Amino acid sequence: MPPPTPDHDDVIHSESFLRSLMRRQLALSVSCAATFFAALLGVPLLNYFAPALMATRVGGFTLSWLLLGVLFFPFVWIISFIFIRRSIALENQEVDDVQRTGKGGN
Repeated sequence: MPPPTPDHDDVIHSESFLRSLMRRQLALSVSCAATFFAALLGVPLLNYFAPALMATRVGGFTLSWLLLGVLFFPFVWIISFIFIRRSIALENQEVDDVQRTGKGGN
């Protein structure tokens, strides 16, 4: 008698499926965090190494205040939006892989 085939829900909640999904989401999290910290540390470094550039007036603000006070918050929202969209896409891709092959993860 052949071994029973695993139920679809058992495969989706299997250890290998969750491990694969978590590994991909960790890589996504690290890349989004690195982007955030590059921006967070980049502005003070630009102020230190290029003070004349950062003192340039753009739209009534110095470039430094434009980046920190006006553009930083939308930049964080964009990073969050990209993270959420890619995370959902990763989950959907894993589920599609499971449905197509009947196996969990890579």
